[in-house]
Amino acid sequence: MANSVIVLEANELNKLKEFYRPYLLEKVPQGGLFSAKTPACVITAYKSGKVLFQGGGSEAEALKWGKASAKTAPAKKAGKSSAGLPPQISSMSAIGSDEVGTGDFFGPITVVAAYVRKEDISLLKELGVKDSKDLNDAKIIEIARQIKDIVPHSLLPLHNEKYNQLQQSGMSQGKMKAILHNKAILNVLDKIAPTKPEAILIDQFVEAESYYRHLKGQKVIAKENVYFSTKAEGIHLAVAAASILARYAFVQYFEKLSSSAGFTIPKGAGAQVDVAAAKLIMAKGKDVLPRFVKLHFANTGKAMNLVNKKKGI
Repeated sequence: MANSVIVLEANELNKLKEFYRPYLLEKVPQGGLFSAKTPACVITAYKSGKVLFQGGGSEAEALKWGKASAKTAPAKKAGKSSAGLPPQISSMSAIGSDEVGTGDFFGPITVVAAYVRKEDISLLKELGVKDSKDLNDAKIIEIARQIKDIVPHSLLPLHNEKYNQLQQSGMSQGKMKAILHNKAILNVLDKIAPTKPEAILIDQFVEAESYYRHLKGQKVIAKENVYFSTKAEGIHLAVAAASILARYAFVQYFEKLSSSAGFTIPKGAGAQVDVAAAKLIMAKGKDVLPRFVKLHFANTGKAMNLVNKKKGI
């Protein structure tokens, strides 16, 4: 979705609100002054003075009030985890990629790559984009719904049935993740072409050498300006945005799994998932497990032990 951002003074914001009064929406995002939906686009004004225009007619509508802002956020100083990265990477236009679900017994591994232009960094901060580990599910959903049409991205879930097939064929989880990250990045590169990002930052789950070894045999591998860093969500908002979008999708998948199971499915790999898996087996039989869980986790055996105890075996 096309979008434009302008910055207005307080008196101009009042004029803007009055102009769009017939189109005002009841719901306003956190940090917002008002939102309006016109036939041309959706307008959201923020307390900071930034005004976001979204939709096909966003550029023309924004030009009625001022020129698009090209301000960028100040660059973060590189920390220990960002060794080897360009010194100004946090203020570059970049693709970031991250994944969730690798340590969860239930639910799919979910990878997202997202492209954030340097012109949009301050806007994403305004919308609350930051390290998703600091956000609860409700906040993740709120922010993701605001940015999913602003940020070009690619969402790739690896559902459990396919995951279990690959794992049982001998493929490691690391290789699965490398393939998903590479594919998601390539998808975003296609979406934004002919534009090229100044950097591609992958939230590091393995050393670069191992990452590329996992990708051996892939037809196309993204290598230009690709960097790796742990804690990458704190280095560039593209990774933070990718993580939020991945977690948003992950939450939705869990809702579907819970609906299918008939009870709430817990996240993680602790004792609570053993109990949930045992309950699922008792209700639907163990043959449904490949659709719900990662079978090679120790939780599978623990769940079966609980079932056997209940049956008195």
